[in-house]
Amino acid sequence: MRRLALAATTTLVTLLILLPVLQPSVDAQLPDVPDDRFAGLQWRFVRIQYHYDVENTTVPQDFYGEPWYIDGPAAEQNLSRRLKTATTIQVEDPIVLSLDDPRLFVYPWIYFVEPGNLKMTDTDIAILREYLLRGGTATFDDFHGPIEWDNLVSQMKRVFPDREIVDFPKDHPVFSCFYRLDGYPQVAGLGSFMAGRSWEKGGYVGHLRTIFDDSGRPMLFINWNTDMGDGWEWSNAEDYPGYIKYTSLAYRMGINEVVYALTH
Repeated sequence: MRRLALAATTTLVTLLILLPVLQPSVDAQLPDVPDDRFAGLQWRFVRIQYHYDVENTTVPQDFYGEPWYIDGPAAEQNLSRRLKTATTIQVEDPIVLSLDDPRLFVYPWIYFVEPGNLKMTDTDIAILREYLLRGGTATFDDFHGPIEWDNLVSQMKRVFPDREIVDFPKDHPVFSCFYRLDGYPQVAGLGSFMAGRSWEKGGYVGHLRTIFDDSGRPMLFINWNTDMGDGWEWSNAEDYPGYIKYTSLAYRMGINEVVYALTH
């Protein structure tokens, strides 16, 4: 197991999270000044632009804009800044790629938001399978309830027909590799928070699930019934002070997933 020299403490990150900022985009710029703190690891938030259910149709959509770009660009910019300030990982600026982009295999971690809408082509399926088996990690985030779950399962069965999606064991080191968490947090989307609840679309309990490769490495971080993207996006909005408890959980779990993916 590779070990990562990590520089910041939980207290420092907590203080940074609590700093008030006027709007989501204010906190979204990475410092330009280089330093020599890096521990030999590089990471970039790679958002995947994917094909989806109602693409190129006139079917009404229940989301604003493209589903693959929900919470962007503030979510990736803010998470990138937190990783840069909390760890000794060299963090580069976020980018958007499609699965057929030849640069995909340069990056060890990719992100799908709202995968309840995901519809991959046969080419996408083959590329994603190869990417994961060669050591890449994909995170799926911000989808809820049984209908959206069934859609993701159907897509992943095409990627790995002979592998099952399973829950992470409660004692898995992803829950303690950087921050120590008591369990998997359910992060409320901002809309759910304003409605006085943490769930949506019948997804009452948050789950972290994966598909393991032959060596036992988790190839996926499936964040189901939770909305970490909203937690990152709205972490600076002073209009919602009560939401800070969810943004704090979103940062901790998100950073743990990235750190684990880069070190295993």
